[in-house]
Amino acid sequence: MIALAILATALFGFSNQIKSQNLELKDKSATVTKNVTFINGNLKMAGNLYLPVGMNESKKYSAIVCTHPGGGVKEQTAGLYAKRLAEMGFIALAFDASHQGESEGQPRFLEDPTQRVEDIRSAVDYLTTLSFVDPDKIGALGICAGGGYTLSAAQTEHRIKAVAVVSAVDIGLTFREGWDGKTPVSEQIKLLEMIAKQRTAEANGAKPMFGNYVPEVVDSTTIRDMREAHDYYRTPRGQHINSTNLVLFTSFDKIMAYSAFNQINTLLTQPVLIVAGSNAGSLWQSELAYNMAKSPKELFIVDGATHMDLYDISKYVSQVVGRLHEFYGKNL
Repeated sequence: MIALAILATALFGFSNQIKSQNLELKDKSATVTKNVTFINGNLKMAGNLYLPVGMNESKKYSAIVCTHPGGGVKEQTAGLYAKRLAEMGFIALAFDASHQGESEGQPRFLEDPTQRVEDIRSAVDYLTTLSFVDPDKIGALGICAGGGYTLSAAQTEHRIKAVAVVSAVDIGLTFREGWDGKTPVSEQIKLLEMIAKQRTAEANGAKPMFGNYVPEVVDSTTIRDMREAHDYYRTPRGQHINSTNLVLFTSFDKIMAYSAFNQINTLLTQPVLIVAGSNAGSLWQSELAYNMAKSPKELFIVDGATHMDLYDISKYVSQVVGRLHEFYGKNL
């Protein structure tokens, strides 16, 4: 989900109200989807495991961890990509971030980048326990902020052998510099001062404050990417009951201190595919990550696509999936 909306919400006001390994068969179409749980420290994580129809569990398969955008859930775009990858013969795992969706974690709606990276590590842990997964052929895919988290995780999680990101953003960079990269430091300091006051208030008994990942209301003055984000997350197009559009305000100091791209040029040694729409407001971040990377790399620009188009618009997603198939087939 798009981090600029959170920064915008910080300026426009917040709401103080929060609106076992279980292998249950869910889908009998081109893939088999199973509800699974796995352990992340002391938390139980909820995931959907996508398997190719007719797979032979006595064989070893390449597997891919699919990480959803900030504020999203596994049933949205991450699950869409996981399903498409399973149709191509990969094992794919989409999961809910800790503190969000059906995964455990208190306080709810926390967006902690360090924890999000640990979620990915734990998902890799889980895949290595499956007898039909080749532990030397695990890849990772992330969308939007999940793309930034995936790039961040892969820098130090070298069980991940191939990295692909779609409409990727570094959530820390976005909070600091804005969706367009132009937010002045003075505005960043104002946000940090707001966080400081809220932490003090909560330490003295105030109720938690929550913001929104994407605008709840849009109009002609709302920038295109935010209008499209609203259309995906807050209308039947992509809305899900577990994607509440709430983020704990005291998450923001953790986000402001985080950099997903910090060690790309030194610690990211795996092959990387960076996918972005030619009309995406976030394209500059994809280009930045690509330029920083020193490992085998590819920047795939989807002509005519915006940031949100790559979430679910079939004509664009099909292009992306085709390139993912080629990339993972070559590198896993």
